[in-house]
Amino acid sequence: MERIEIKGYKSIKELDLPLRPINILIGANGSGKSNFLSFFDFLKQIYRRNLQEFVALKGIDTFLHKDDKITNEISCHLYFKSTNGYSFVLKKGDVSFIFIHEGMWYNRFYEPTIEIASFGTESVLQYQSLPRAKYIIDYLKQVIKYHFHDTGENSPFNKESNIENDKFYLYEKGSNLGAFLFNISKENPKVYNLIIKTIQSIAPYFLGFFLRPEANGNIKLRWQSKYTSTVYGVNDLSDGTIRFIALTVLFMQPDLPETIIIDEPELGLHPTAIAKLAGLIKSVAAKGCQVILATQSTDLISHFEPEDIITVDQINGESIFKRLNSETLQLWLEDYTIDDLWKRNIINSGQPNFI
Repeated sequence: MERIEIKGYKSIKELDLPLRPINILIGANGSGKSNFLSFFDFLKQIYRRNLQEFVALKGIDTFLHKDDKITNEISCHLYFKSTNGYSFVLKKGDVSFIFIHEGMWYNRFYEPTIEIASFGTESVLQYQSLPRAKYIIDYLKQVIKYHFHDTGENSPFNKESNIENDKFYLYEKGSNLGAFLFNISKENPKVYNLIIKTIQSIAPYFLGFFLRPEANGNIKLRWQSKYTSTVYGVNDLSDGTIRFIALTVLFMQPDLPETIIIDEPELGLHPTAIAKLAGLIKSVAAKGCQVILATQSTDLISHFEPEDIITVDQINGESIFKRLNSETLQLWLEDYTIDDLWKRNIINSGQPNFI
């Protein structure tokens, strides 16, 4: 995606944000980073024609900027690198949003927008057969916002998954990690071995995964240590290690999605693991996979260029997004790293003490 415009969504009053291969949002709690990432969940529900239920469960006013006393519409324009585009305008109805505009376009030939809105409560994008519709559909159906925060005893990582039904893509909370890894080990052993080596680089005791399906085709994520023959479960790993395993699989999977969206991937990671994570992010971006993530880690941003970083502040209830610029920081960067400038408040946007 080359650019995204959003109006009227949660703390985002109005946003026009060009996107790069790497887009790292950093800011205080409540600044609007998570609201921006949650918009991709919103897009997923639109594509899946599940918007009415999704909105009803959370409350329609929670999606509107400063509720319906200020805002009664949410609009979006998505600009893709192939010059395809998709846009919609949702107007608040009595109990749900109504599509008063839904359109597609192809800018190369300056064609007018093709209006497809049905003035109903769900998108009709899935029913379109034009080539531009296929491109937009293919993009939206693989939009997943990942978050690997839950590592407790009953976490998604502890769940069984099926080696036939759950092998196609990694689920948003990692609940099919066992089946997904099992498939990689069979179909792409070189990639699988690289995943093992990457995990060993931050967990030297790690020998490898013990992936053995049950008779019904279900599998749980298990592993072995270099120092014993015992087979261990997920809860025998530290929280940071299991999160790093999930991140490694996400960023090293053989068939990368067009975009990886992830919230606070650095959570619980050792600085060495954060440096490895930065390398993984750069690696997938170089392969054409766009990365959009939110973080609170100055350690993580220290590995990136200023243009990769977007600061987020909330001012009077409105999220303000600002991409850093190398030219304005050039003199400082001769002596300091990005995280140094952050800690010294020389980069003064996105700071936790912003008033």
